[in-house]
Amino acid sequence: MASQGKVKVGIIGSQFEADIHAASLQIMPDAAEVVAEASPTPGNAAAFAKKFGVPRVFTDYREMLKEKDIEMVTIAAPNSLHAQMTKDCAAAGKHIVCEKPLAVTIAEGEEMIDVAKKHGVLLMYGEELLFTPKFLKAKEMADAGAFGKIHLIKQSEKHFGPHSDWFWDVNRSGGGAFMDLGCHGIAFCYWFLGRSPITSVYCQMGTYVHGNKTQGEDESLCILEFENGAVGLIENSWARRGGMDDRVEVFGSEGLTYANLHMGNSLPTYSEKGYGYAVEKAPTTTGWTYPVFEELWNYGTPQELTHFARCVRGKEIPKVTGEDGLTVMHALVAGYASAGEGRKIKMPFQSPAVKNPVDLWLNGPARNQRQSSVRA
Repeated sequence: MASQGKVKVGIIGSQFEADIHAASLQIMPDAAEVVAEASPTPGNAAAFAKKFGVPRVFTDYREMLKEKDIEMVTIAAPNSLHAQMTKDCAAAGKHIVCEKPLAVTIAEGEEMIDVAKKHGVLLMYGEELLFTPKFLKAKEMADAGAFGKIHLIKQSEKHFGPHSDWFWDVNRSGGGAFMDLGCHGIAFCYWFLGRSPITSVYCQMGTYVHGNKTQGEDESLCILEFENGAVGLIENSWARRGGMDDRVEVFGSEGLTYANLHMGNSLPTYSEKGYGYAVEKAPTTTGWTYPVFEELWNYGTPQELTHFARCVRGKEIPKVTGEDGLTVMHALVAGYASAGEGRKIKMPFQSPAVKNPVDLWLNGPARNQRQSSVRA
């Protein structure tokens, strides 16, 4: 039986996403508190603990899992580690929040769900777009019939590259921009359309700017078809200069809405000298910039983690689960196969056994044919 009061949280990780988790839980401190943090890099772990006032620090997350008072663990580690960490957390009786994507392969995702059920713990999937206030308002209006029957949703997320070096290594990330950002768009469209099953996936992708850093794609376009007749268009880039761009467009028979995540929550600013911080992944603050306010709240992460903590207490039912993450994994893998084969992939899709989804693109006949024509 879970105790009452604040949920005691342990964080695995000490960099960008772990920072967001810790800061988000401090924004909404009533439901949960971070009591421990684990990172294999001692300097990073110590600096993180000092920054956020975390009392216990570990360089081995498995040692942290032995702490009896920790009830929920958030995983903010490279994608290739998600499955093993989830299994270890479940075996220790800890509820789990796993950052996106759920895993690197479909088989890993299935195993994560099974082990969480076996040990009677919650496996919650960290998809903050389902908690983003602006996007929630768009869905509220859509569900009320404001736009009539929805036939097209566009979601795009673009910037000039990831915040940690491990993203560039496909053996740690599983893929490039589509794996990193496309998981957001797939989850968003699926959720916005009431979890209507995905019936087909078509993708195009390429490496145009960062070929010296990664084998993965830095641009991708993905078209999803849904059982209810709607279409989702997902655009992702690691090659977009100028900082983060994140937006949604919804089109229906009787209306539409545009939701630009940053521009509606920013201060158009001009500065000759520049200043400290504008927005995630902005490379400069000189000239015209658009600094945001209440950034994490606008992303939805504090609301997401507070919801998950309330789920641990049995006060709410998880709005996004490991099963949702697995649905996203199926579409991601199908997307890489589509780009590699140059055709639409019908769902459900039986993926060949590969180490990383990006291999389906890297070794696909359509990509190899294109590369041959470019060399010629």
